[in-house]
Amino acid sequence: MNVAFDRRKLAKSCGDGEGSVQVALDPAVKIGTAKVFAVYGKGGIGKSTTSSNLSVAFSKLGKRVLQIGCDPKHDSTFTLTKQMMPTVIDVLESVDFHAEELRVEDFVYQGYNGVMCVEAGGPPAGTGCGGYVVGQTVKLLKEHHLLEDTDVVIFDVLGDVVCGGFAAPLQHADRALIVAANDFDSIFAMNRIVAAIAAKSKNYNVRLGGVIANRSAATDQIDRFNAKAGLSTLAHFPDLDAIRRSRLKKSTLFEMESTPELEAVKAEYMRLAALLWAGAVPLEGRALKDRDIFDLLGFD
Repeated sequence: MNVAFDRRKLAKSCGDGEGSVQVALDPAVKIGTAKVFAVYGKGGIGKSTTSSNLSVAFSKLGKRVLQIGCDPKHDSTFTLTKQMMPTVIDVLESVDFHAEELRVEDFVYQGYNGVMCVEAGGPPAGTGCGGYVVGQTVKLLKEHHLLEDTDVVIFDVLGDVVCGGFAAPLQHADRALIVAANDFDSIFAMNRIVAAIAAKSKNYNVRLGGVIANRSAATDQIDRFNAKAGLSTLAHFPDLDAIRRSRLKKSTLFEMESTPELEAVKAEYMRLAALLWAGAVPLEGRALKDRDIFDLLGFD
């Protein structure tokens, strides 16, 4: 690992809203005219599956789509590309962080139905901030003019928001989408994400887009939280075995053998993509106190 990368690049920090300190991102590096969505949610809730299938749905609407995975596991896009791609940090390290030596094909791969795929990766464990990784990825994409012909950018972000670094995609996004199941842990994580989005919206253009209910037969708990927090559900995907198997088969749902249940899920993704493209109504959102969530959802 390049020591200069650790000490010089990652140690630089700046204020970013009240009470926030994180890696400084260049304010001049903006994505441009594309519609940008950041997908958040509790770890393991299905953000990558949701992001990849939403990317395909946008592509089937005729949009030029770029998906950016923001997880050290770099598995956000493997159902699209059928492989584990190297991360931006991997390829930067291979050229001793001389970004000018990189070619587009070193870090951008074309996936199913023309979706362009990038795995930002993450900093070495315990040594850096995810915000730097996101910033470097967007900077590289800008330098190679890859964002000029893009209609939709989807950031698939690691876990729930626990620091300013992993909230960095919110600085580029128009709408933040939260994937949640109909259970207490998912909703507790969603509440933290609502607070993070509210904090970022004071300084950036990002607004809360809504909730994507996933892996859930019912949505009564999500509905109860939404009513209190000022949120709404944009789409609902059931807990189907075919959805789980799609990851094992390195396949998007749009490539799976057709069944009535799967066709309904694909239609819901197409409906969601059309809704988001038309412009999801921005939501204010109000994070609840931890105690209030326990009281609201409760335990008998």
